[in-house]
Amino acid sequence: MPGSLGTEWDEKGGRTPLKGSIEMENVRFYAFAAMQALAVLVLLGILLTVSTPWNAQRWAGTILLLAGLSLVGVARFQLGKSFAVTAKAHELVTHGLYSKIRNPVYVFGTVTFAGLILILQAPVLWIGLAVLVVLQTIRARREAAVLEAAFGDAYREYRRKTWF
Repeated sequence: MPGSLGTEWDEKGGRTPLKGSIEMENVRFYAFAAMQALAVLVLLGILLTVSTPWNAQRWAGTILLLAGLSLVGVARFQLGKSFAVTAKAHELVTHGLYSKIRNPVYVFGTVTFAGLILILQAPVLWIGLAVLVVLQTIRARREAAVLEAAFGDAYREYRRKTWF
């Protein structure tokens, strides 16, 4: 009898992975990637259709938004299969952007959001950015604990050499 996606019920009433099926981890990975791609399209749509004037603030916001989106994409690519929606220790990624910044997706996601705020010219959104920074810091600390438990001294050395 079929269970949830990628599993079936065994004779003891538990679920076991289906042989040759897509693992739930992969489903989550691709679903999250699809949501991020949709978010990029929405942000670009906002950039092109918002009615704020093309002044210095909007130009600065556009540059930040495009740079931030690009660097989030690079960071996600460099992270590869080590990406997970929840904190997991697949592999310690220390190349590319990760050689200087431990959490480039969070850093450049914040840059993207700051750019959006400047484009929209809505100062109240800076409160949202402050909340985002707090939430990302909490998540980064949780991820750091998982990585330190899995990789020990290698992670501590990596953390010593990198920022956030």
